[in-house]
Amino acid sequence: MRHTISVLVENKFGVLARIAGLFSGRGFNIDSLTVGPTDDPSMSKMTIVTTGDDEVLEQIDKQLHKLVDVVKVTDLTGSGFVSRELMLIKVKASGKSRNEVMQIAAIFKADIVHVHHEALIMELTGESEKIDAFIELMDKFGIIELGRTGKVALARAPQPTEALDITPSYRQTD
Repeated sequence: MRHTISVLVENKFGVLARIAGLFSGRGFNIDSLTVGPTDDPSMSKMTIVTTGDDEVLEQIDKQLHKLVDVVKVTDLTGSGFVSRELMLIKVKASGKSRNEVMQIAAIFKADIVHVHHEALIMELTGESEKIDAFIELMDKFGIIELGRTGKVALARAPQPTEALDITPSYRQTD
């Protein structure tokens, strides 16, 4: 099963490397990883997408909590959450194909951010499935280059941490 995990960490040097090392050292795969500052400059939020059963998730949770810089871990899987990815894609588009590429981009609400005689660069934001579908349609035109962020996710509930928080009580900061 695919899990989306939100991890609040102290914004310190080496935290990302320690968390990535934790996953690789124990044979857990990271499908996607995003990290960035929060509204509190001393904290960063990581969104990790990983695959595994409940035992794997439990092990990941235990290992994350051993790291001093981890403040809170929340498994968003199975709850209501909003997630988005960002993609830049460069596609061959000259002559007749240019109009078709532009029409598909309009349907997907992709922004054309650069135009060249033989190619277009488009920006698309959305859920993973939307991005995957767009890539599949662009493939027939010839994808020159593609860059994609990992998933960024937030729980829909105004106070998600009480219902979803898997942080042990001794680590709670409330």
